Amino acid sequence: MYLKNTILFRVSLLFLLTIGTVYGQLPSKVYTLQEKKEGRTVFHELKIEGDYFVHSVYETTPPRFVKTVGGFYTTQGDTLKVALEFNSNYQEDGISVLAIPYQLQGLRLLLDTGEQMAFTAAEGEAQALDGQWLFATRGPDSGQERRGEQNTRKTLKFLLNGRFQWIAYDTEGFQFKGTGGGSYTANDGKYTERIDYFSRDNARVGASLEFQYELQENDWHHRGKNSRGKPMYEIWAKRIPKE
Repeated sequence: MYLKNTILFRVSLLFLLTIGTVYGQLPSKVYTLQEKKEGRTVFHELKIEGDYFVHSVYETTPPRFVKTVGGFYTTQGDTLKVALEFNSNYQEDGISVLAIPYQLQGLRLLLDTGEQMAFTAAEGEAQALDGQWLFATRGPDSGQERRGEQNTRKTLKFLLNGRFQWIAYDTEGFQFKGTGGGSYTANDGKYTERIDYFSRDNARVGASLEFQYELQENDWHHRGKNSRGKPMYEIWAKRIPKE
């Protein structure tokens, strides 16, 4: 089971799909897996878009964040190789590169991590905000300096097929700052998040937050109140997947 702390990362936790054979980048999808451990249900969620993935593990009863990893991947034969940008357990396991055999059987994604893990493609429709976004600046955008790819300090927001996650990290020193995620909807300028996991405070799980959004070229203007009830105005820039 992926939650066997050392095995899961020591053997590199990830994976991915192929359609019979390897075709470079993999289809943009969300894959999920549920496991039972000592009476608890453990959720695994994998989001893949372009050359990037994020894999997160959490419990809901009671709420508990377990771990998350993410970064850029390539496929070589039947092996997925990943250069991580973040690993919430890096201080314990020191892992920054992953390699793991994988195969796809219909909608099932099989990962060999020392034991077989079978992920299933989740249902979900594309929405206006799907994609990867990097925090750029506080709004309104009045010419202040913006963060970008060259800045080691990043906050990434990854939305795909009704699932969202934000991750704060610094690639210098491989520092993980925090994460949270769950489900979302984005329609007609209204964006709603429901929190399923939050690394900084498990008590926030179950909360729903509503915001207003507006797309301006490659920017997402995000207004509302944060999880502490304070007003916020953020601008996020679209992170374009590599070809």
